[in-house]
Amino acid sequence: MGLAGTDLLSGIIPELCQKYPDLNFVIGGEGPKRIILEEVRERYQLHDRVRLLGALEHKDVRNVLVQGHIFLNTSLTEAFCMAIVEAASCGLQVVSTRVGGIPEVLPESLIILCEPSVKSLCEGLEKAISQLKSGALPPPESIHNIVKTFYTWRNVAERTEKVYDRVAGEAVLPMDERLDRLISRCGPVTGYIFALLAVFNFLFLVFLRWMIPDSIIDVAVDATGPKGAWTHQYPSREKGDENTEESETR
Repeated sequence: MGLAGTDLLSGIIPELCQKYPDLNFVIGGEGPKRIILEEVRERYQLHDRVRLLGALEHKDVRNVLVQGHIFLNTSLTEAFCMAIVEAASCGLQVVSTRVGGIPEVLPESLIILCEPSVKSLCEGLEKAISQLKSGALPPPESIHNIVKTFYTWRNVAERTEKVYDRVAGEAVLPMDERLDRLISRCGPVTGYIFALLAVFNFLFLVFLRWMIPDSIIDVAVDATGPKGAWTHQYPSREKGDENTEESETR
């Protein structure tokens, strides 16, 4: 686990260490809130069960992760959370707060989602500990083999391209229609505030375009190359080849 959500960690660690004497916490990361965990470790005399590793280089992350069985993520805000993908790829059962885009990252079979509270996270950890002791958790190799098929750079690029294509195909609304939409959809007070901010942003854009006209800005090169030559030179791989490429890069 890392230092994200340190306030939650400071409540979780003493409660579970008291309940499970053989439980060990290995915590990576550095920051001003590390002192909170050091104080918790001192107060409850948990030097044998709580290890604070400090900052880790990326090349060392795998070797640390495989020492454990459960990965705890206590983030309070998160867009994607690469850390839980790395942990699952190393065969760990993930317990995480249900915030941001985290519920979309891993299937339910590989993650226990909790509310961002000490009580909920303790319950999630106890569930994972119970599954571990009963042998109900899948082997690390099985978890890794599942996770490694989820994300490839080619897949991410293709999905990103679809988003750009969809946005590029949408009609650009005139300014008056944008303001009407903000006012009608955001409420009588908030809508007018947003509309005022939109007007300021528009005026600022006009000022910038006056300072640096479009005519002197370089046009982006077509990524497909002249007459789509690069697309023909590097055709899309078959599904089997894509999985092979991903396995080699991990």
